Amino acid sequence: MAADHDASGRDVPTTESSSVNNEKTPMPEYTENIHVESAGWDEQRTKKLLRKIDSRLLPFLALLYLLSFLDRTNIGNAKLELLTQDLKLTGLKYNNALGIFFPFYVLAEVPSNMAMKRFRPSIWIPSIMIAWAICCTLMGVVKDYHGLMAVRSCLGLAEGGLFPGITYYITMWYRRHECGFRMAIFFSAATAAGAFGGLLARGILEMKGVGGYNGWRWLFILEGILTFIIAVTAYFAMYDYPQTAKFLKPEEREQIAARLKLDRSSLADEFDIKYFIAALKDWKIWVHMFITIGVYTGLYSYSLFVPTIINSIGTFTPEQSQLLTVPPYVVACLFCISAGWYADRLKQRGIFMLFFMGMAIIGLIMLMATRSPGVRYLGCFFLASGIYPNVPLGVAWNGNNIGGSLKRGVGIAMHVGFGNLGGVASSYLFLSKQSPHYHQGFGTLLGCQVMAFCLSLFMTIYLRRENARRDREYKPPSEYTEEERVAERHKGDNATFFRYTV
Repeated sequence: MAADHDASGRDVPTTESSSVNNEKTPMPEYTENIHVESAGWDEQRTKKLLRKIDSRLLPFLALLYLLSFLDRTNIGNAKLELLTQDLKLTGLKYNNALGIFFPFYVLAEVPSNMAMKRFRPSIWIPSIMIAWAICCTLMGVVKDYHGLMAVRSCLGLAEGGLFPGITYYITMWYRRHECGFRMAIFFSAATAAGAFGGLLARGILEMKGVGGYNGWRWLFILEGILTFIIAVTAYFAMYDYPQTAKFLKPEEREQIAARLKLDRSSLADEFDIKYFIAALKDWKIWVHMFITIGVYTGLYSYSLFVPTIINSIGTFTPEQSQLLTVPPYVVACLFCISAGWYADRLKQRGIFMLFFMGMAIIGLIMLMATRSPGVRYLGCFFLASGIYPNVPLGVAWNGNNIGGSLKRGVGIAMHVGFGNLGGVASSYLFLSKQSPHYHQGFGTLLGCQVMAFCLSLFMTIYLRRENARRDREYKPPSEYTEEERVAERHKGDNATFFRYTV
C-alpha cells in the first residue's frame, strides 16, 4: 500500500460527507432509501465495497493499537522480572512510574485530533509512532527512578494521539452504524496485546544476561524496535481519506461520498473555533466523559496489574502468572468483537454497555467475596469481558451523537482523554501492602462500574425521550430537503433533523 496524496503532495480537501457519526436511529426511512444510499449500486456491491475498505484499513490499524497498548502496559510484566529491584523502586515509586504516563497522555489528545484535522493521517500517525517507539526503547536503558519517570512522561505524550486519532479516522470512512464494529476490531488489539504480551514477555525475559542486561530491559528494547519498524512502514502503508485513496476506483469514491453525505445530514465540516467551544459546552459529552473514567479505571487497573493479581490468587511462579493472563484476554477479545458487530446490527449502544458493566460488576464481586483461587480466576474472565467491550462501544456511542466534523473530533478526544485520567487512579489502586486480597482496589473499581452503569442508564433514557420529542415536534428526517439541512448545518446535533443513537 502507498500513502495516498495528490500530485502536489497534499491531501485533496475533505468534506464532512467523508465522515460519519450523524446517522439517525433506526427508522423505516433508512431501509426504504437503500437505493438512494447506494447511489445506483445494489446492496451486495455496497457490502463488497465495505469489505474492500475493511481489508485495507482494519488489519493495519489494529496492529498499530496492539503495539501502542503493548508498549504502555509491558511494564506490568517487567515488574515481575527484577524491574523494581534494579531501579530501586521502593514505596510508591513503581506506582508513580505508572501514573505519570496518563496526565501527559491526556494532554496530547485534543491537540492531536485537531492536528489530524489539519494534516494527513499518513504523516501524523506514523510520526507519533516513531516518537513513542524511541521512548519505549529508552525505557530499556534507564538507570534509575528519575530516568524511568522522564521516559514514561514522554511515552504518554507521544502515545496520546493514537486512540482518539484512529477513532476519528474511522468515522471519516464509515457510516455511523458501521463504526462500532470497526472500532471494536481496532480496540480488540488491546486484548490481543494482553494475550500476546504475556507470551512475548515470557520469551523475551529468558534473554536475561544477554549483553549484561536483565530480561526486562530487553522486553522494552525489542518491543520499541518492533514499533519503530512498523512506524516507518506506516508512512507508506496508511491511507488518508476516501477521496484520495488510490485503491478505490472513481465510482467507488463517489459511492462512499454519497452514502456518507446521506448519513451525516450536511452538517458543518469547516475548521472553526466555535465548534471547538461547542464541544466544551455540550453537557452530553461531559456525561460520557464520566462514564468513560469509570470504564477506563477498570481497563488500566486490569491491564497494568493482572499479572500481579493472578500471582496473588494462588501459589504461582511469575512465569505461570504471565501465562495465566492469556485466557481471560482471549475471551474478552471475542466478546469485544461480537458485541461491536451486534451493536451495529441493532444500531444501539446503551443497552450493550449496561450489560457488560453488569458482567464486570459480577467479576469484581467474585474477586472480592471469596478466597477460592478457582472462583477468583473465573472472576478475571468476567472482569476482562465486562470492561474491554465497553471501550469501543462507549467511544462509538459518544461519537455517534456529536454533529459536525470538528466538534466530533474534539468531543472524541475529550471523551478518551478524560477517561484516561482513570489510569492515574488505577496506578495507585493495587498497592503491595494490600496483597493478596486487594479489597481497596477491587472496591474502588466496583464503585466506578456502578457510577458508569447509572450514568449510562440515564443517557439511554434521556436520548430515547429526546428522539421522541423531536419526532413529535418536527417532520421525519427523511423529509428534509438539502436546502433545509444546509440552513441548520451549524447546529450540529441540535439540528431538528438529527436523531441520536440510543
